[in-house]
Amino acid sequence: MTLSRENKGQVIEKFSSHEGDTGSPEVQIALLTERINGLTEHLKTHKKDHHSRRGLLKMVGKRRRLLTYLQNKEVTRYRALVKELGLRK
Repeated sequence: MTLSRENKGQVIEKFSSHEGDTGSPEVQIALLTERINGLTEHLKTHKKDHHSRRGLLKMVGKRRRLLTYLQNKEVTRYRALVKELGLRK
């Protein structure tokens, strides 16, 4: 459910715009997406884990807000990120 240090470092390295960039919307959205994917797999086997389900819904909402912010701020970065993460079908 949580990201390992190596996994998190790889995601940050892939989506950061400069060295030490951990706060940009792209990095935050990518990290949330990794956590959401892991938690989704967990919930497939543990269907009655409602506490984790609530956390998942909160993460999805936060990611949605960050995506909206990025879309309003700079559409080209938004489109590139959505394509890279495969969020929209």
